[in-house]
Amino acid sequence: MKAAEIRGMQDDEILFELEKLQEELFQMRFRSLTEGNPDPAKIRRTRRDIARLKTILNERRGAAQGGETQEA
Repeated sequence: MKAAEIRGMQDDEILFELEKLQEELFQMRFRSLTEGNPDPAKIRRTRRDIARLKTILNERRGAAQGGETQEA
């Protein structure tokens, strides 16, 4: 999944996709422990897709708050 595809989605669609991928990742990890993992690269791709979804959601939330940054 590319970032441009995610940016074209609504927030609720992103949240739905995020939940779906997190469940899929759980299933893949569980399967890899019990049956062995025939495609370890798929776990990596799923983790990266989850990270992309979360990053874009956080960007949108930051923009919705006026782009405020936290200063130390």
